[in-house]
Amino acid sequence: MKHISILVPDGENNLSSIVGAYKILSRANAYWKEKNKKELYKIELVGLSEKVDFHDGLFSVKPHTHIIGVTKTDLIIIPSLNHNYQKAITGNEPLIKWIVSQYKNGSEVAGICTGVFLLASSGLLEGKTCSTHWAFAEQFKTMFPKVNLQTDRLITDQSGIYTNGGAYSFLNLIIYLIEKHFDRQTAIFCSKIFQIELDRQSQSAFIIFSGQKAHSDDVMKKAQNYIENNLKEKISIEALASKFAIGRRNFDRRFIKATGNTPVEYAQRVKIEAAKKSFETSRKNINEVMYEVGYSDLKAFREVFRKVSGMSPLEYRNKYNKEALS
Repeated sequence: MKHISILVPDGENNLSSIVGAYKILSRANAYWKEKNKKELYKIELVGLSEKVDFHDGLFSVKPHTHIIGVTKTDLIIIPSLNHNYQKAITGNEPLIKWIVSQYKNGSEVAGICTGVFLLASSGLLEGKTCSTHWAFAEQFKTMFPKVNLQTDRLITDQSGIYTNGGAYSFLNLIIYLIEKHFDRQTAIFCSKIFQIELDRQSQSAFIIFSGQKAHSDDVMKKAQNYIENNLKEKISIEALASKFAIGRRNFDRRFIKATGNTPVEYAQRVKIEAAKKSFETSRKNINEVMYEVGYSDLKAFREVFRKVSGMSPLEYRNKYNKEALS
């Protein structure tokens, strides 16, 4: 029988992804048994301690077995972590070494949401693509610069390593893993039973862009502030570079190093975030919002809005503003 290990790291991390993964995978296993008269997987909670407390001791989890009791597993699921990532990494070094050993022995590994911090600390993500919760993207980039983080992606799948975006999007990853490790029909069944949307690809619509300011280049921070405070302007990057007495190529290089975006991309994201807020909170039409954030070409505005948010301006307004529909 094959084996799935759902990890219970030491420390007061997040309980929901442990319970959710266990419940849905167990139901998939039961459905498979109903169809095929045998269980496909042994599903176990695996950890370092006999008991791990959550939410100030209100809940606790008792793993089925210690990692030393699992010599071979087929799939490892790393749950999401609370926000002291360095503490979680330091407190789970034996678990991290075990993950590396199992991966080298043929196991696949899935990092749920911020569990990707634990996964990345193993070195297994270097040179690979991953996702995580958009709110912690800058911290992740700082800690793991050799990993290709793509926060717009809901799910990544590379070399037997899987990751997902933020929070409860882990449910989509579990359905994705069920399709991979059971079959499509079992995934469809679980998606219907647990009412989880199949085949979601992006978390772009959920991202709140607040600007990447966790850097030490004060001139670039001033440039960012200028972009953010002049939404209605069609900003010339040449003029912006000249304003700060920096050559265009050097300005672009410094801006990308500081923020992870080109100046043009940054301006687009700032403007589209402002447009999103306006669609959420006002009854302004598409043209009014477009002019408000410095666009005059409706086609261009729609294209940039969809690129950044994953949906059209009208779709976004109708989804997040009930008054706009009345």
